[in-house]
Amino acid sequence: MVAGISLVATLGAAGLTAAPTAAAAPQAAPAPGPLVRAISAPAADAPDVDVTKVQAHLTELNAIASRNGGTRKSSGQGYRDSVAYVKNKLQAAGYTVTEQPCTSGCATGAGPNLIAEWPQGDTAKVYMFGSHLDSVAAGPGINDNGSGSAALLETALTLAEHHPAMAARVRFGWWTDEEQGLNGSDFYVNSLSSTERTRIKAYYNFDMIASTNGGYFINHLTSAAAQPMKAYWDALGLQPEENTEGAGRSDDYSFEQAGIPTSGYAMGASARKTAAQAAKWGGTANRAYDSCYHQSCDTTSNINSTGLNRSVDGIASTLWKLAVTDSTPANDFSLSASPAGGTVDPGTSATTTIATATTSGSAQTVQLSASGAPAGVTVSFSPGSVTSGNSSTMTVATAAGTAPGSYPLTVTGTGSVTHTATYTLTVRGTGSCSGQQLLTNGGFETGTSPWTGDTGAIGSHAGQSAHSGSRFAWLGGYGYSATDSIAQTVTVPAGCAKATLTYWLHIDTDETDRVAYDTFKVKAGSTTLTTLSNTDAASGYVQRTLDLTPYIGQRIALTFTATEDSGLQTSFVLDDAAVQVS
Repeated sequence: MVAGISLVATLGAAGLTAAPTAAAAPQAAPAPGPLVRAISAPAADAPDVDVTKVQAHLTELNAIASRNGGTRKSSGQGYRDSVAYVKNKLQAAGYTVTEQPCTSGCATGAGPNLIAEWPQGDTAKVYMFGSHLDSVAAGPGINDNGSGSAALLETALTLAEHHPAMAARVRFGWWTDEEQGLNGSDFYVNSLSSTERTRIKAYYNFDMIASTNGGYFINHLTSAAAQPMKAYWDALGLQPEENTEGAGRSDDYSFEQAGIPTSGYAMGASARKTAAQAAKWGGTANRAYDSCYHQSCDTTSNINSTGLNRSVDGIASTLWKLAVTDSTPANDFSLSASPAGGTVDPGTSATTTIATATTSGSAQTVQLSASGAPAGVTVSFSPGSVTSGNSSTMTVATAAGTAPGSYPLTVTGTGSVTHTATYTLTVRGTGSCSGQQLLTNGGFETGTSPWTGDTGAIGSHAGQSAHSGSRFAWLGGYGYSATDSIAQTVTVPAGCAKATLTYWLHIDTDETDRVAYDTFKVKAGSTTLTTLSNTDAASGYVQRTLDLTPYIGQRIALTFTATEDSGLQTSFVLDDAAVQVS
C-alpha cells in the first residue's frame, strides 16, 4: 500500500515493505476479544488452507530478499527471483502461467506481472484474485506484501490439489511496481480489451493481511462483491470494518477505475488502532496496525499468524463460493489416445489418433496441446482444436540426434473443463555420445530456466561469489530450520559407455562441532548419490564428481538439496554443474 497518499492522489505506491531477518518465527496475533473466541469458523465447503505452508512461502520470500540486498523492489533481482519462485510452484501444479512485461508506465527495469489461470470453468465468467509481489527498497516486504502474495499462492496450490469441478474461471495476479504507483496492475487492466474486462466479474485484492497489531478490514464492505468475504469473517465474530486507510492505495484501484467490482482483505498499515478496535479485536490502542510498515523490520517476525490464517481461509471460502460447483459440469467430454504409444527410430515420426466424445450436455470446442517432449521431439495436431465427438491426428516427430529412451507425453484437451491422456514415445537406437553436455544453464548465467524448485536461490547474491561468471545457486545459509532444493531433468542417451555429473561446491559454516548438523544431498530420481555436510566446509570451491553410468538410457531428475537445522548457518554454494557423456 502507498504511504502518505490521500484519496485524491490515489496513484501513489500501494504496497508495504520491510527488511530481512534471518531467523524469524511468525509472531502470534494479539489476543482476540471474547466474541472472537466464542465463535468457530464455518466450513463453507472450502478446504482449510494450511497456514504453515503460507508461512513457508514467506520464509522463502524473506530469504530471497536477504540474498538481494534486503529488498524485493520491482526493479531488482529480488523481485525477479520472487516471480520465479511463484511461477515454478504454479506451473508444477498445472496452471497456465504467463509473465507479462510492463512495457509502459512502470519504473525503469521493473520485472513482469505474473498471471496464472486455472484451466477449468466457464471462460465467460472470471473471478480474479491479486496481490502485489514487490516490496519497497527499504526492506523485504514480508507483511507488505509477502502476506498477500503467499496467501494467494497457497490458495492456488490448494485449488489445484483438490481439483474440484469449476463453475467459473479463477485467475490470479501478482503485480509488479505497486510500490511506485500501482503501475503493474494499471498496465494489466489497460491491456485488456473491453470484452476481456466484462468477463472479469469481480477482482479481490490482498495487501498486508498479517499486520501484527492489525484489524479486520474489507474493501467496499457493503458491496455485493464483498459479501462472500464478509460472511466468512462475520461467522468468526470479527465484526470487520471498511478499509478506509487503504482506499485508492492498492491494486484494486486499477480495476475499480475500469468499472470492475472489487473487494479484498487488509489488516492495516501505518494508521493507529482505536480504543474501540482494540476492545473488539485485541492489540494495542493508539499504536500503528503495522509498526514496521515500509521499514527494514518487515521480516518474517512481523507476521500475525492468526490474522494470516483467518485471511487465507476467507480467501479460499470466497473462491469456493464463487467459482466451485458440486455438480457435474453441464458440458463435459472424454479424451483418449489410440494407440497409446509408439516406437520410432531417431529422425522419424509416429502418429496417433486423439479422440474426444461428449459425455454430458452439449458438444464444446476442445483445444489440444502436449507437454513432456524431450529435446529434439516436436508434437503437432491436425486440427489443433476439435468439437467434442471428433478426433485429431497427433504427429510426434523426432530429430536425428534424439536420445534413445522412453518418454511419457501428456496430451491435454481444454474446453469448459480439462482432461488429459498419456502417450508413451519410445526412441530406438544406440544414440550418439560425441562429447555431449546434457545439463542446461549449469552455470546459472542465463536466469533460472530450466531449473525448478526453489529457484530464488539462483542469482548474483551479496555475501557469496560465483566459481565462474557472476551467478550461482546459494542453497541454505539461513541459520534456522529450512530446506532449499533445485532440480533439472535430463535424458542420458542409451548408446553411451559412461556418464558423469560434475559440479563445483563451496561450503562455509558457522558450526564448530564436527557433527553433521546441516546437509547437502544430490539425488538421481529418488536415489541419493551423495551426502555432504557442514563438516565438509572448505575455504573455496571444490569440484565434485558423481558417476551416472547406471542411468544410461534413462530420463532422470537431478536434485540438489540443502537442509539446515535450527542452529548456526551453513551455506552450500553451487556452480558450474555439468553432465558429460562419452
